[in-house]
Amino acid sequence: MLISLRSFILKNNWSKKIAKKYIKKYEKLGFSADLALRVYTTRLLGRNKELVLHGGGNTSVKSTIKDIDGKKYKVLCVKGSGWDMADIEPPGLPAVKLEPLLALKNKKYLSDEDMVAYQKRNLIDIKSPNPSVETFLHAFLPFKYVDHTHADAVLNVTNRPGGLNFCKKIFGDKVSIVPYVMPGFMLAKKIHEIYTKNPNINCLILMNHGIFTFANDCKEAYDLMIKYVSKAERAVKKLKSRKIKQIKKFSTKFNIHEVAPIIRGLLSQNKDQKFVINYRLNKNLKYFINGKNVKSYSSKGTATPDHVIRVKPFPLIITPKKNSTIEEFKRTAKKAFENYQKKYIQYFNINHKKAKDKKVMLDTSPRVILIQNVGMFSVGKDLNAAKIAGDLTETNARVISSVEETSTYKFIPEKDLFDVEYWSLEQAKIKKKKKLLEGNVVVVTGSTGTIGFETYKMFKSYGAEVVLLDNNLDRLTEVQSKIKDLCIHCDVTNKKSVRKAFKQICEKFGGIDILISNAGAAPGGPIGEISDEILRKSFEINFFSHQNCASEAVKIMKKQNTNGCLLFNISKQSVNPGKNFGPYGLPKSALLSLCKQYAVDYGSYGIRSNGVNADRIRSGLMTDKMIKTRAKARALSTDEYMKGNLLLNEVKAEDVAKAFFHLATSKKTTGAVLTVDGGNIAASLR
Repeated sequence: MLISLRSFILKNNWSKKIAKKYIKKYEKLGFSADLALRVYTTRLLGRNKELVLHGGGNTSVKSTIKDIDGKKYKVLCVKGSGWDMADIEPPGLPAVKLEPLLALKNKKYLSDEDMVAYQKRNLIDIKSPNPSVETFLHAFLPFKYVDHTHADAVLNVTNRPGGLNFCKKIFGDKVSIVPYVMPGFMLAKKIHEIYTKNPNINCLILMNHGIFTFANDCKEAYDLMIKYVSKAERAVKKLKSRKIKQIKKFSTKFNIHEVAPIIRGLLSQNKDQKFVINYRLNKNLKYFINGKNVKSYSSKGTATPDHVIRVKPFPLIITPKKNSTIEEFKRTAKKAFENYQKKYIQYFNINHKKAKDKKVMLDTSPRVILIQNVGMFSVGKDLNAAKIAGDLTETNARVISSVEETSTYKFIPEKDLFDVEYWSLEQAKIKKKKKLLEGNVVVVTGSTGTIGFETYKMFKSYGAEVVLLDNNLDRLTEVQSKIKDLCIHCDVTNKKSVRKAFKQICEKFGGIDILISNAGAAPGGPIGEISDEILRKSFEINFFSHQNCASEAVKIMKKQNTNGCLLFNISKQSVNPGKNFGPYGLPKSALLSLCKQYAVDYGSYGIRSNGVNADRIRSGLMTDKMIKTRAKARALSTDEYMKGNLLLNEVKAEDVAKAFFHLATSKKTTGAVLTVDGGNIAASLR
């Protein structure tokens, strides 16, 4: 059974020695010892994925702070929106004046919007992040330290028929069990009422939501969390269990990298809407996905309500046919997506009628796709969001599978789940202003060079996921040590190397939207005297490498059916040859024709093909040595050579990057070449 894979009870990781280090470190930075300890135990909780995941849970400490007026105020330092417990710092625990919060104990009702505004109005530092939506709950509990997690083990005992009575048997008289109430002011009121009736408690189990522990000592509050979660774990281990029945294993005639672009394309309800998808599969996920009743138990809700804003109320399940070809899978997947969208629309129509205020339906595309005997694709506006959806799904799979082994999974009513999915306060956590290229996957070849890296930075700044390809392993390793984006060692003159890189990109991101084919080299010499070996080598890097990458890219773009863009770094040499520069200029002239040919052949698919004709850019290709050589060939000084244009101004790598960006976002431009040379009439196109 799944739960037995874990042979240990939750470990208490408190260290007196480390606690003292935290106090010493943060006191030097001007923070109190109680806030330092709050940071320490918050991180202890946040770094355990079976307690907290991606912004979930919250903690607080009641303290005193001197404001700018010189007066000391009692405050509640509570986790702020956008901070993760795993790596929280003191600014992630914004201080809210406590007395104004406590003054609302007897208020009968407070809207969500008024609650947020009131909390924000009472911040010591107005620049702080918004305090947690559970701020009032933390305030109303009269303890210095309050800890809250969404522990898997607790959800395991609450999310089942008879969960309330099961909890009562497990936890004892120091714990109050609270029926599900949506987070916010009304939950805080409910907790205040429960605590007032039973002030001897030190823990609250919130049905289908999580657990709160509290004490006046930081270590004690943390110890209580470990204690009660461990009780839940032990109780589940004692239950009689059975394995979830599995479907028969079967093979298919397609690979993950072939499936991913199809899935990615089906997600986009219009060709401008792009999602990033991420593939994963492990033992626990396989067990969950391949269950015979996965369509039933996976559609009953998430492990805890706030997961729904990331993964929607139910996943899409696809069961390919045995020995299914990629074309057969495409038909199966298309039908499954259509059915999912109908189901989501029905879910919305039923539940928004019951809502207190009018709701606008979110997009109907799934955030999790479970393909039996294949694996899971998680979906997001960017790679990080896709990975978060995947992590949450792993938690949901772990909790639901464990419950299904000992009972049947049961969650809050669908209407309550809908209220959380469409709750403005929860949506605000993930709704940020969309960047222009958000959801787009961009691949840059020759990426560690001056132009390539400037182009990477430009597209990254507009929200794109950028993959860096380069054949210089030393430079690539150096770049990878400085950035988190995917860097792939790839020889673009080798078709196998290119296919391998693009396969990896499809598995990690789902596909490609923009290819910036930038790799190149610049050999020189009189064309009648140059060796065949040098000329052929130049054609390999300056022409065939672009063909290798573009041909693979269009295959993926056609599968996605969401348009696409090819961008080639051509050269002024393609239209205005320079003396003794034929070995470089000839393949670049061929590349100009290639760029136009892709525009002709693939325009009907919505795939655009454009180029940049740059000249005299200081880079790894155009080194100081080369500049001196080219200047000498034209009888100029190096400064005259670099500024030898109509604008009398040196053109830089960032200017080329801007040109690539402009062409990428000019949606009705194809077959065009944008000149970036400061002005050279002899090299200008019509």
